[in-house]
Amino acid sequence: MTIAIEVENLCKHYGEQQAVKGISFTVEQGTLFAFLGANGAGKSTTIEILCTLLKKSSGQVTINGFTLDASNDNGDIRKSIGVVFQQSILDERLTVRENILHRGQTYGLSKTQLTENYQFVSTYLHLDDIEKQKYGTLSGGQKRRADIARALIHRPSILFLDEPTTGLDPQTRQFVWQAIKQLQQKTNMTVFLTTHYMEEAAVAHQVLVLKQGTIVAQGTPDALKTKYAYDSMALIFHNPLKGVRWLEENALSYTEKQGIYTIRLSSTLHALTLLKQAEKLIASFEVIKGSMDDVFLHIMAEEEIA
Repeated sequence: MTIAIEVENLCKHYGEQQAVKGISFTVEQGTLFAFLGANGAGKSTTIEILCTLLKKSSGQVTINGFTLDASNDNGDIRKSIGVVFQQSILDERLTVRENILHRGQTYGLSKTQLTENYQFVSTYLHLDDIEKQKYGTLSGGQKRRADIARALIHRPSILFLDEPTTGLDPQTRQFVWQAIKQLQQKTNMTVFLTTHYMEEAAVAHQVLVLKQGTIVAQGTPDALKTKYAYDSMALIFHNPLKGVRWLEENALSYTEKQGIYTIRLSSTLHALTLLKQAEKLIASFEVIKGSMDDVFLHIMAEEEIA
């Protein structure tokens, strides 16, 4: 197992305010790592530190074998990572191709390398149809394709994505993720993701949840769903009065909305037992699997109570 990112007791404070409070985690090479948290949790601060844009207060960070803030290592870190920010940093007056090639030149790539790398990112992100357009004239989805191409022009081994699909339509979001997954598989690239879309986090190898600068949960999506989420079953009864009576007689807590009664299941197989018991009462049903949305909401609510 090769470690791409190792963070030990990372802290960042502004005067007496602590934005990041001694967090520790590792990210394996070639994996998709999802970094979650509500606004103000410390996600962007952490990413800015890892990307050498913000100085840490204390702690140890190693990226691709280079030690953050050590002599000359920050430059080596920058050469080995790519970053897609929430806000674009491309010049709206230049074409897509001009923007990306100019960015590649800042890494000291030779003309041959630059041409090869541009063709590589253009193929995966389908830049042919937009490369001659000025960046400022593009749609949101087209801009995001160009932003990702900019971050990849020097072929980094780690790609940081800070909410890369926020505001994009579902079709464009799907395209962006398909391109990222293909690139990851082709190059064994490590992807470090922050997102508000839990279905994107659900395909990560590891998920970390941050709240108020502290790690409150960490694990695989399946492990987190097992611990924090639960399956439920939605029922529609032929006769709601008889249905409610059955629910109460069996001490089943429920919620009701527009004639649909939803109950929490102790396990997926629990649904079979209940359906057999109430078969004649039920007009229709649906078993709803626990999701990463449930995980996130549960963790946030649990922390509020604590």
